[in-house]
Amino acid sequence: MTSPPESGCPKRMEFGPCGGVRPDGQCEMRPGPCAFGDVVPWTGPRREPRPVTPPLVLTDFSCAPFDAQDVAETAGLLARSCDAVLVGEHQNKPDFPPSLMGRLLLDAGVTPWITLSCRDRNRVVLEQELRGLRSVGVETALCVTGDGRGYDVRPDVTQTFDLDGPRLVDLAASIGMVAAVPETPTAPPVAARPTRLVQKQDAGASLAVLNHVPFPAMIADFMQSARAAGLSIPVIAAVAVFTDNVSAAVLQGLPGLDLDPSVTEYVLGAADPVGAGIEAAVAEATALLSIDGVAGVNVSGLASASGTRVGAEIKAEVGRRIREVAA
Repeated sequence: MTSPPESGCPKRMEFGPCGGVRPDGQCEMRPGPCAFGDVVPWTGPRREPRPVTPPLVLTDFSCAPFDAQDVAETAGLLARSCDAVLVGEHQNKPDFPPSLMGRLLLDAGVTPWITLSCRDRNRVVLEQELRGLRSVGVETALCVTGDGRGYDVRPDVTQTFDLDGPRLVDLAASIGMVAAVPETPTAPPVAARPTRLVQKQDAGASLAVLNHVPFPAMIADFMQSARAAGLSIPVIAAVAVFTDNVSAAVLQGLPGLDLDPSVTEYVLGAADPVGAGIEAAVAEATALLSIDGVAGVNVSGLASASGTRVGAEIKAEVGRRIREVAA
C-alpha cells in the first residue's frame, strides 16, 4: 500500500477525514480545523465487495455491561423484530470483548454486527478480534476509526489509532470478514461524503450504515450522488428512536447528527411520547426505505431514559411495525 503523506491528524488517520468533523469544519480532537481539506483516495488493494443479503431491520443493541444474563434477555426481546443487532463501542462504557459478546449473542439467537474501533486497540489486537469473531461464527464487523475520547472520560487511558477505518476495512476483508462501514452525510466536507463512502467500498466494504440526518430527502440526495460516484454496496439508513428529552439529547449530542425539530417537538410534546416516538420512527423508516439504494434501516438510539430494557422493548416494537409495513 502506498501511504499518503503525514496528515497531522491527531487520530493518525491516513485516509480521512473521519465522521467527527464539526459542522464548522473543526477537529473533534483538538482546537483548529480538520487536517484533511478533502477526501484522501484509497491507495491500497482494491477489493470487490462480497455479495451479502442486507438486513431490512438492524437494531442497536444496548444492555447492562458485563452481564451475560442481560445480554441474553435483551437479545430475546429483539430477536423476532429485527434481522441483526448492531453492537456499538462507546468511549465511556466498556463491555465484554467483541469475540465474547458475539458468541453470547449468537447463543441468544440473534445475528450480531460487532463494532470494532481503532481508538482502543492496536493493530495486533484488532487482528486478534477479527479472527476471534470469525472463529466464533460472527460474519460482520462495523469497522470504524472511532470518536475521540473526551478529556474527562478515563483520562488515564491512552488512545491508540494504529489504523483508521478504511485500513481496518482492508484488514477485515483480507481475512474473510464482511466489512461494514459508517458514513456521516452531514459532516464536512458534505459534498465529498458520497465519494468517501466509495473509497471505503474500494478498500473492501460490503455494506454501509449511514448516520442520522434530520430529513430523509438528505439521504435521497446522498444516495444519488453516491451511486453516480460508483457506489454499489447495500446501504442501511439510520432511524432515530427517542421518547423523552434524554434519549433525544443523546442522538443530538453526537458530532454531525441532528433531529428534525418539528418531529422532536411533536414527540416530546405528545400526551403519549412513547407512542408518538414509535409512530415517528416508523414513519421515518418508511420514507427512508422508499429511497433508491436504501436496502434497510438501523433502528437506532437509546429510545428511552428508563433503562436499556425499556429501550429494547420500544425498539422491538418499532422493528415489528417496520417489518409489517414492508411486508
